[in-house]
Amino acid sequence: MNSHLKTLRVGMLGCGVVGSEVARLLIDSPEDFAARSGAKLELAAVAVRDISIKRPGIDPSILTTDAASIINDPKIDIIIEVMGGIEPARSLILQAFKNKKSVVTANKALLAKHGAELYETAAANGEDIYYEAAVAGAIPIIRPLRSSLVGDHIEKIMGIVNGTTNYILTKMDETGAAFGDALKEAQDLGFAEADPSADVDGFDAAAKAAILAGLAFHTRVTDADVSREGITEITATDVAVAKSLGLVIKLLAIAELTPDDAISVRVHPTLLPRNHPLASVREAFNAVFVEAEAAGSLMFYGRGAGGAPTASAILGDVVAVARHVLSGGVGPSESIYADRDIAPVGAIETRYLIRLDVEDRPGVLAAVAQTFAKNNLSIQTVRQTGSGNGAELIAMTHKAKDSELSATVKALAELDIVKDVASVIRVEGFEQ
Repeated sequence: MNSHLKTLRVGMLGCGVVGSEVARLLIDSPEDFAARSGAKLELAAVAVRDISIKRPGIDPSILTTDAASIINDPKIDIIIEVMGGIEPARSLILQAFKNKKSVVTANKALLAKHGAELYETAAANGEDIYYEAAVAGAIPIIRPLRSSLVGDHIEKIMGIVNGTTNYILTKMDETGAAFGDALKEAQDLGFAEADPSADVDGFDAAAKAAILAGLAFHTRVTDADVSREGITEITATDVAVAKSLGLVIKLLAIAELTPDDAISVRVHPTLLPRNHPLASVREAFNAVFVEAEAAGSLMFYGRGAGGAPTASAILGDVVAVARHVLSGGVGPSESIYADRDIAPVGAIETRYLIRLDVEDRPGVLAAVAQTFAKNNLSIQTVRQTGSGNGAELIAMTHKAKDSELSATVKALAELDIVKDVASVIRVEGFEQ
């Protein structure tokens, strides 16, 4: 290693699964990181909750339970935040900027809720905030949106950005398992938490959707702007019906421009044709599909979670920030020049698959079709099959607004011949 290189001291907040991998890679490969960044990167301090826990490979002398001491140490140059949560992470990061330290974070919940405050404080103090690891783990998607595609006009983003839900839906599709059984398997294998609500109810994906939408459309977007539905109501029957139609169900984060140049941001179960690139993304993998005016369609695919993949993204950011520290510059700052409105969920027209349990007698299909027509919802295809004491009717609509769908579903539920509106799932990925 070049002895004349400047040493940059790194402080880390948190040392769980991800933090441990970051520490290991920094400590094990000093020459590589020096060559890539132009500086010696020294892990100088790590804030943890419990200092008594053994952390192999990490010098116990650099551990502390006092996170503020790292933030306020004038010898620390770069902060890595992997502690998660809103507080004290928010306050510590803000103070780091004020103390003239750049920050690399993986905290999607914090960015989705308080991103504006973080960006403004970083810019006011001439510091970087980098967060590649906050969305889709090792997959490089933040940097392309901030830099590589900044000369293009992005029209739409669709992403599988939560590995837990993708694992569950993959198992339901491949084995016919019920949601609860697939969830238990995911928990047993460590892909799902004991309390999986952040994943299966869509909160995690919604935070990531907000971050992606803000970058793509140069507007401040928070998690509160995201329309959110989880996968807990998806049944084995829904999955089997989708399969029979050549479709697959994925939980997608979708951000796109409306015809009047507002932003629609939503997370919900989505039916995709099986030849769509996102349809083949299995198990805990993530992928982000980008549609741009000039570049066309792009897909970014890889491991979206886990210690080593996330650490890879974090350390890529650390190298970039280190280069900026040496040169006296900073990377891209927040881009909000477009300042677009956030559209309601019904502003975007999409297709729907509606599954009805109906009476098995003559005239049912005609009555249902008439109800669709009265509410200006056009049917593209329809299939009716007998099912014991009744029948199942499956209708794929042409594109329609949410308001038209809601009115139709309400009217269908009131028909005597309709026993139950079993499911309504949005459909994406077909040509216009």
